[in-house]
Amino acid sequence: MFSSLRVALVHDWLTGMRGGEKVLEVFAEMFPDAPIYTMLHKPGSVSKTIESHEIRTSALQRIPGAVNRYRHFLPIMPRLVEQMRVEPVDLLLSCSSCVAKSILPPPGATNASYILSPMRYIYDRYDDYFSPSKAGLATRVAMRCVRGSLQRWDIRTASRVEHLCGISTFIGDRIQRLYNRECSIIHPPVEAKRFASARREPEDYYVMVTALVPYKNVEIAIEAFRLLDRRLIIAGSGPMEARLRAIAPPNVTMLGWVEDEEIPGLVAGARAFLMPNVEDFGIAPVEAMSAGRPVIAFGQGGVRDTIRDLDRWRAGRLTSPFGGSEASIHRLPTGLFFHEMTPESLADAVLRFEAEMDVFQPSAIAAWAEEFSTPKFRRKIASWVSEMTGVVPKTMAA
Repeated sequence: MFSSLRVALVHDWLTGMRGGEKVLEVFAEMFPDAPIYTMLHKPGSVSKTIESHEIRTSALQRIPGAVNRYRHFLPIMPRLVEQMRVEPVDLLLSCSSCVAKSILPPPGATNASYILSPMRYIYDRYDDYFSPSKAGLATRVAMRCVRGSLQRWDIRTASRVEHLCGISTFIGDRIQRLYNRECSIIHPPVEAKRFASARREPEDYYVMVTALVPYKNVEIAIEAFRLLDRRLIIAGSGPMEARLRAIAPPNVTMLGWVEDEEIPGLVAGARAFLMPNVEDFGIAPVEAMSAGRPVIAFGQGGVRDTIRDLDRWRAGRLTSPFGGSEASIHRLPTGLFFHEMTPESLADAVLRFEAEMDVFQPSAIAAWAEEFSTPKFRRKIASWVSEMTGVVPKTMAA
């Protein structure tokens, strides 16, 4: 696609295939000759597409046990990433939620970073990682000592990046607040096709697919359905599973871990998908919409980009993040927001949804979700790279 462009890719660490690695996988496909610089790599933990690249790791790779406990080394990651040396390239492209964006660019390189989030461990999600229930005393004391210096380093080194791109308006606002920088917005890729192929007539239940951890607010959903004569199915596992099973009423089914291939059919058969928490983007609700299912979500975070909510639609205040002619093809709502993080507010949203179910058209919902598909993401990244470098890829030139 950009055969004339010398590119190096940067990623925080390669230890599993999550949302950030799905982004890197697209970058790896677009730039098949690019080396990947990363803090550490657990061989076999990421896709063949990524593994096929030359992977260059930091000194962290050589520390015994670091592959399984890499977050414990957060205080020294700034020094380690700045010790890495990138070969001469035309474009240095990082996918960052930690230190990847701060790697030192080689002279003359265009330096761009796709920001999954500013370093959440030291800002607004600090307690999710370093509260007494999450970390030992020594780790908590160490983080209290270095948190301020990490924040100052993170903000200072953001100036190394010429071009910033966030995954949502929510993250764009965070970038503006922390770094005092404007940024582009390109939503991350979602495997829309896998869920679209599972579309079927809905049954008489609601569904959540989530990790059972505190910030997902699963307990709020359970308590909301205690107030409702409705069935809720929750798929997922995590440290809170035993406690949540103990408090779940008879109309709430806890499935535990569900294999990936079973998730699309489970989601496609629901009346609606529930998301009672704040996400930077939120892949799961877009997957549900790909299956034609509306989403009932807490109205903050990335969902304000991805869900066309009923109330803003009724008030005529919906706009498309895609703009132009694309805005005219999306005229119907795809979900409904609730605005207080309480069981009562969620229960009320479920009842409001049921009163207006005829408004939600599966074909329109699925068409909207297609805007977040991997092919569209690839095209938007190609346009972004072309604007930065002046190099037009062959597919765009044609």
